[in-house]
Amino acid sequence: MKRPQSVLVLIHSPEGDILLIERAKHPGYWQSVTGSIEAGETPEQTARREVEEETGIVAPPEAFDRWHHTSRFEIYPIWRHRYPPGVTHNTEHAFSLCVPRDTPVRLAPDEHRDWRWLPWREALDAVFSWTNRDAIRMLTQRKRLNRHS
Repeated sequence: MKRPQSVLVLIHSPEGDILLIERAKHPGYWQSVTGSIEAGETPEQTARREVEEETGIVAPPEAFDRWHHTSRFEIYPIWRHRYPPGVTHNTEHAFSLCVPRDTPVRLAPDEHRDWRWLPWREALDAVFSWTNRDAIRMLTQRKRLNRHS
């Protein structure tokens, strides 16, 4: 059973493009890296583990920017069976990771089927999760990305 604590890691290029991955079992569901915090793990450890598992990108701890921001959201009914009975909400810890666009990406095929880099405005429209959209908007403020591109 999953714990209702997770991370969201926005992987972005220095130019402000966002790396999105598409869920294997839900085509059309594009997102940033996400994952549940396992027992005994810190959010930072989870962020590093999930980025490596889902994209193959290995980055040192200091490369991750922990935002000290959380979002609480209702777990979609299609995924509630993964959680203990009665759990309906999750708390998500936000991180970002800046890597060059030419960084090799290796997906976990059982989890994701495709990946793409998008300008941040297009990424806003592509992601299915409101917390992911909010995080992209926050990234533009945190990193002072060109808000008109």
